Order: sequence, then C-alpha cells, then structure tokens
Amino acid sequence: MTAAEPVSGSGASGCGSGASCDPGVDRDPGPRLDEVDEEAVLARILPLMRGGGPDVLVGPGDDAAVLRTGGRTVVTTDTMVRGRDWRDDWSSAQDVGAKLVAQNLADVAAMGAVPTGIVVTLVAEPATRLGWVEGFAEGVAQAASRAEVPVIGGDLSSAPAGTVVVSITALGEVDPAGPVLRSGARIGDRLAVCGSLGRSAAGLQLLGAGRGHAAPDLVTAHRRPEPPLHAGPEAARAGATAMLDLSDGLIRDGLRVARASRVRLDLSVQALAADVAALVPFVGPADAWECVLGGGEEHSLLATFPAAPPPGWRVVGRVCRGEGLTLDGEPTPVLGWDHFGRGARG
Repeated sequence: MTAAEPVSGSGASGCGSGASCDPGVDRDPGPRLDEVDEEAVLARILPLMRGGGPDVLVGPGDDAAVLRTGGRTVVTTDTMVRGRDWRDDWSSAQDVGAKLVAQNLADVAAMGAVPTGIVVTLVAEPATRLGWVEGFAEGVAQAASRAEVPVIGGDLSSAPAGTVVVSITALGEVDPAGPVLRSGARIGDRLAVCGSLGRSAAGLQLLGAGRGHAAPDLVTAHRRPEPPLHAGPEAARAGATAMLDLSDGLIRDGLRVARASRVRLDLSVQALAADVAALVPFVGPADAWECVLGGGEEHSLLATFPAAPPPGWRVVGRVCRGEGLTLDGEPTPVLGWDHFGRGARG
C-alpha cells in the first residue's frame, strides 16, 4: 500500500491527462511508445535490468523466470498509479522506479525475509515517451542493485489515454527465525521502530505548498524512501514477535498490529518528541505531530520485542492489555493513508 501525492481537484493539475502531466511528453524530444514497437522498447530497458546471481537460473527474456528457492518463499506486490500515487511534476521517472522497489522490499523485510527477486510491470498510454520508460527502468535497476536483489522479469502493456500504472511483485526467502507476522505481539512487549518517522509526509506537505526548496532532504525522503531492509531479518533473529512496514502511517499501521494481535499498543509522547521537533521548523508543531503519527510512505519498520530491541531500533511504546492504539494511555484519532476512505489525499 502506498500514500498518494495529492492531485488538485479532478485533474485540475493536469496529472489526469497524459500529455500535460508527463514531462516526457512535453519536453522529451525522443520517441513515444506509439512510435516504436514492443521489441524496441524491450531492447532499451532489458539491458538496464539484466543481472542476478547464482539463484537466478533464467532471467528476463523468456516466458517466465526460473529462481532457485530455499523452500519458504515470501511473495508480495504493490502498484502505483500516475496522478494517484505520484505526480510527474514532483517526481522523476527514476524516483518512481526507486520508490516502487523500496515499498515492495520493505514488505519483504517486514516478514523477516531477505529479498531474492523482483518482477516489474509497466502499463502505459501510447503517448508516453520512451525516455520516461527508460528512466523508470533505470530507477528500478539502481534501487534493486543497491538492495542486492535481481530483476528477474516483468510485463509491458498499453493503457487508455492518461494512464500509467507500474507494479512490482517481490520474492523473498524467510529467515530461519521467521516469518514474523502482525499477530504475534504479546502483553509486556516493547514497541520499537527502525528508521525515520514523518519525514516523507513532511516532504509531501512542502511539495504541496510549493516549498520543496525549504528542506530538500525531506523531499528526497518522500520521493525515494530508503527502508532499513537489513533490519527485518535482524529483528526476526532477535526474537521480534510482530512486525510490519510503515506505509500508511504509525497510527493506522500500529492499529493493524494491535487488531491482529488482540492487544493495545501505547505510544509514548516523549519517545516521539525528537521526531516531531526535527520537523517543526518546516511544517509547524501541529503538522509535525500529524506527519509523525499519520505520515505514510515512510517504509520504516515497526516491531514488538519481548526484550530490548537490537541495535538500530528505538523503543516508542509498549504492548498493553486492551485493544486499539493509544498515546500516553489516551485514545487518539485514526490518522494515515486509506486508499478508499474519506481521508484519501489524492
């Protein structure tokens, strides 16, 4: 799941119509997809994604990939839609590719697994510039390379005017100590986070206000999140009882753990104060708290531990009797991204 970069009104920003939203259509002098054939597109992007390792027996180019697995395989998938999950005037094609990889691999890590391969799908209107497609492929390939995971295949298809949809299916191998589910939190466990909180949401807010220049690092956190992928398997080995990635906000995702485990998660105001203070100069106190508690697309990891968490994790609360999620023992409004709810920011 992924939070959207808001689009003003119903296409008022131009992101609902292909040519006006896609900078590749307006400014890229290169060919469009409807000016080349599928083989020409694949010839440009497949070399960017080739690679792998000893477990990739057949890579991109055949009807299907062949991957050697260890017997316990994690599978997850995520999709992004132009105008709903990104805006081309805010994010480059490379940003979109890198972000798509990050959010999928974060789901693998949240199971306590190590990624072993990704499969990429692109569904694009014929007016899309080939240069945008290449940039997207570059972003995917670069992010996958940093995570040391091979791109093992994918699919390419056309779409109606104004539509660009991208998705990844990621595979992973469960650590011997895993998998770690959402449903294992126990009363008395420590609630901990690995990674940042609220930075992506603050970057999105600055972009929406036309103030992205005020904090480029926050904007980068939104455009290209970098989940702590190594921390998932490490948490599994350290005895994590429950875990998930923070894609839809600390409160909304925390509630998912609480409901699955039939417990109450109690967040600590003091433990979150430093995260809030770091954002106050850019978005103000009230919005800083909302970013930390409800900001999506951080893709940090949230987990529960029966003892002190491993290095790199910090305790932000505890698991208690009851149900739901509280802040210093008090009920708090549900914040965070909901694809179909009234709180949708698209």
